[in-house]
This record gives sequence, structure tokens and C-alpha cells, in this order.
Amino acid sequence: MNVLITRPDSRGQQLVELLTEHEIFAINQPLFTLEAGKELIQLPSLLSRLNAGDYVFSVSKTAVDFANETLKQTGYKWRDDLQYFAVGQGTANYFAASIEQAVRYPIKSENSEGLLELSEMQELENKNILILRADSGREFFSEQATSRGAQVQYLECYQRIISEGLSEKISLAKRSGIDTVVVTSCDILQSLVENTDEADKQWLFESDLVVISQRIFRLAMKLGWNKNQIWVSDKADNNSLLEVLLKKRGESKR
Repeated sequence: MNVLITRPDSRGQQLVELLTEHEIFAINQPLFTLEAGKELIQLPSLLSRLNAGDYVFSVSKTAVDFANETLKQTGYKWRDDLQYFAVGQGTANYFAASIEQAVRYPIKSENSEGLLELSEMQELENKNILILRADSGREFFSEQATSRGAQVQYLECYQRIISEGLSEKISLAKRSGIDTVVVTSCDILQSLVENTDEADKQWLFESDLVVISQRIFRLAMKLGWNKNQIWVSDKADNNSLLEVLLKKRGESKR
């Protein structure tokens, strides 16, 4: 088993190192580079306008990093009278350590659906919710929160810029014998397909996928993968992905 990692931050290289420790060949090839979002400068102002008890939701560790750095540069601190949320435990722990505040997250289902099941999300009339995210993302949580009476606002903390020469890099992964690809978002999967040359498409669709949600699983099926090629991790952290990849390797040896 040879693995292509497509995570757009340092966690991609960290996963490569974990796989190497288990004697699994892996390449880290992020499909995006990350740059500061155009709206970051508005963060102190947006935070100051929230009412006590309002919600701040970070979609990723990357959003936390860019937001935290902006507040440090402006001398503004995270308010202790707001409630903070994240989708997954990893992001929640990272967010909590960065802002020195409690961060709530769904324990059973680390996704927007799970977040909406939290008790704090049931009565949202007149509640303001600030979502820290990339330049685009899933709209489901915002739509559902709005339907429950919340006022939702996005803040673009970072932009995802397609890596230069991506088609050539993907082709190199093919020539390196890659047969398994780790994908951690729908945007990454869509970009992977769009930036793969036609001559390499057969290899891509014959490769196995390791994904982190049923939503990415369904998109992969729609794009052309067979369901028995797709492995779904319960969580997005590297240890969970490693566990799935080790299980996959074990089953392939039978």
C-alpha cells in the first residue's frame, strides 16, 4: 500500500511520518496553499459587537490559527462571556488551548449534524453566531441555525489557493505507485478530480480512498468511485486515519 496525503496543512506531513513509522510509503502533496483571509481585519470588531452568551464556531484548526494571530497583532483578546464551538474534538481541544476558554463539540457525530444536536443549538431565537472558516464551505449548519432563529455571520479567516503545477504533481504520485489517497474534505476531493489529467483519471478512480465523513463518501460515489474502494474514518485526526490505513493494509494482506 502506497499512500497520497492531501491535507493542506502541517498535519499532512505529520501523517506521512506516522505511516513511515509503520513502514508504509506515503507522499504529502497538499492540493492547496493557505493564505490569510480578506476579512480577518474585521474579527476584533465582529467579536466586540456580539452579545454576552452569543456563539463563536470555528470550522478548523487553521481558522483558529489565523484568527488567533490576528487578535494577537491587534491586542484584542477572546471574550470570556461568549460560548465557543467546534465540530470535532481535535479542533475543539486546539481552540480551547489557544483561547483559554471552554469549547463545546458533538461527541457522537463530529459534523454539522452532530453540532446541531447539542442542547445549546435547540433554542437559537435572537442568538448571534459568528463562524470562523475558509473562503468557502458547507452551508448546512448556517441554514439550519438560521431556520431556528439565529443571526449567522461568516468570517473568512483564510483562503485556499490551488497549488502550482498540481496536475504534474498528481501524475508524479501515479508514477510513484500510489494506490490509496487520503481526502479530508469535499473541496479537496473535487479539486483532486478536476486537476487530474485525463490520461491519469483511470488510475485515480482505481485508487482506494480514505475519507473522514459520509458526505465525502457520497461525493466520491457520485464522482465515480466504487463503494468498496472507500474507507471512512470516524474522525479527522491523524491517529484515526492511521488506524483506518493500518486496518486496510491488514485486510489487503489476507
